[in-house]
Amino acid sequence: MSTDPTSSFYTDNAAVYAARERKLPRQRLDAFLDALSAGAAILELGCGGGQDAAYMLSRGFDVTPTDGSAELAKEAEERIGRSVRIMRFETLDDTGAFDGVWAEASLLHAPRSTLPAIFDRILHALKTNGIFHASFKAGEAEGHDKFGRYYNYPSAAWLEAILSAGGWKNIGVTEADGGGFDGEPTRWLHVKAQK
Repeated sequence: MSTDPTSSFYTDNAAVYAARERKLPRQRLDAFLDALSAGAAILELGCGGGQDAAYMLSRGFDVTPTDGSAELAKEAEERIGRSVRIMRFETLDDTGAFDGVWAEASLLHAPRSTLPAIFDRILHALKTNGIFHASFKAGEAEGHDKFGRYYNYPSAAWLEAILSAGGWKNIGVTEADGGGFDGEPTRWLHVKAQK
């Protein structure tokens, strides 16, 4: 595991981060889940404290939660009562295994240069017509927040271009204002795409 500032933040603050007051992205989650068959197989990339996984499990879906932080994975395991796969995005190597991939506020930490390859790995992990959801903090250039965490800060046009070039279909990017753990006002990009 890398000792970069982003990884160090989640290692050092896992318990606080997992226990934070967080409003479940219920509208986006329900839209994602409603597009899948009952009991569908879902890969969650970057499950954090496990709140989204817990909700998806409560709705009867077959969820495979993952996180790059062993410490956060432990926190999530306590919440959801099942194991969490410790995995970095760039090591995803499943083939046609999932009906959906949920990546809420996680891929935003992947270096811009690695996103096309990560999107390709996600595409490969999905079954035919599988769906993908991800969210990013909007911007025009890479940067760091006040905690030292790295963000790729893409634009909607940049994400759409990368996904289109990667062979995705039915790509949609919506924007909304919100916040995050840093307490700063944030413009969010919510991505939907299909294999």
